[in-house]
Amino acid sequence: MLAVALIGSWLALHVYCLFFHDFAADSVLVAVLTAALLTWLYVGIFIVAHDCMHGSLAPGRPLVNRVIGQICVFLYAGFSFDALNRKHHLHHRHAGTEADPDFDHHPPHSFFAWYLRFFMQYFTWRELLVIAGMSNIYMHLLAVDVANIVAFWAGPALVSSLQLFTFGTYLPHRPEATAFNDRHRTRSNSYPWWISLLTCFHFGYHHEHHSRPDLPWWRLPAARTNQA
Repeated sequence: MLAVALIGSWLALHVYCLFFHDFAADSVLVAVLTAALLTWLYVGIFIVAHDCMHGSLAPGRPLVNRVIGQICVFLYAGFSFDALNRKHHLHHRHAGTEADPDFDHHPPHSFFAWYLRFFMQYFTWRELLVIAGMSNIYMHLLAVDVANIVAFWAGPALVSSLQLFTFGTYLPHRPEATAFNDRHRTRSNSYPWWISLLTCFHFGYHHEHHSRPDLPWWRLPAARTNQA
């Protein structure tokens, strides 16, 4: 199963990077490429959780979706799956309006102002306390080097949030001169399959997702082809 592969790959690389990666033994290039791979896997486990919110990971098995979704969002940043799920379905019902928790309804919809509001919408005191607690466990109980924590835990998580925001919220839902086609108030990118996968696990095919939220991420390219 793709979800198991993504979660397992993230977990294995996370453990290796925090506990076994030696900056003195590897080049800067290796460290950068490893951090980039971790960032991509962070995006991947969040997309798995997103599929769980729509029940597409395990159709007809809500408990399985909820459990796997909670595991993914907790690994991602200590989130509550139920809280994210409620807000995400509000986003789908009210996309691009003032009732949409993901949308910045303050013109001119600047990237960084929108990202900050988006970040603060989801990263609350609860997540801050979880991250602070885990940081202390890593540093003081498990003796993980601060450099490893920053380079392979905090850094990739933050960059992946920018990646998810850019390709899954800002570009699809940003108002432009050309009006949106329908009530979903979103548009899709035209990236080739492999770039779509690398940027955001096909989440940039966003109109297809809003039209068919029951489709898992790996079926979005086919939906994009059919709509085209």
